[in-house]
Amino acid sequence: MEQVSQFVSVIIERLKAHYPVVNTQLVHTTAFELLIATILSAQCTDDQVNKVTKVLFTRYPDPGCLAGARLDDIKKIIFSTGFYNNKAKNIKACANKIQKEFNGKVPRDIKALTSLPGVGRKTANVVRSVWFNIQTIVVDTHVLRVSGRLGLSHAADPVKVEFELMDILPKHVWNDIGLQFIYLGRRICHARRPACGRCFLNDLCPSCLTG
Repeated sequence: MEQVSQFVSVIIERLKAHYPVVNTQLVHTTAFELLIATILSAQCTDDQVNKVTKVLFTRYPDPGCLAGARLDDIKKIIFSTGFYNNKAKNIKACANKIQKEFNGKVPRDIKALTSLPGVGRKTANVVRSVWFNIQTIVVDTHVLRVSGRLGLSHAADPVKVEFELMDILPKHVWNDIGLQFIYLGRRICHARRPACGRCFLNDLCPSCLTG
């Protein structure tokens, strides 16, 4: 157990050294904007989402406005994010439920958040972490891949990985480490060709391809 703790401590220290300041790349000014942007970010780059939400939130700045929008108008705006039919239905329904059942305010409770259309645990945790500053671990494809390669988790299901990581990582690093893993996954630990030769964790990683 002590060996695992030391291993985890070194990973935390190096991630902090290389990525001392981590923030979501999704542009937002409210919890609602962050929630909708996160829903739209599925299978889409943050840069593209930011271009789309700049138009979307100018036209529909709050839950009431988006809930009352024509579905076809929403589809036209978000078309470039991919899967626009489902996303349009979800964000309109999500806005409607927030307006009617939560008095126009995005809830912070995980159960309430995941009751919203289009909002799974990952999206809910992004909002809880970034906007409400609640210590959570956001597990996306990068976190899933990096934590698996490092041997920190052994599950394929994101929810199981989230709880495995919560068991071995100190709570005060949860918000940062999810984003740090995302940075590492995007810049170095790529899905197809991980750049192990320039990874600052390669001497620790059981999956390193340069040994």
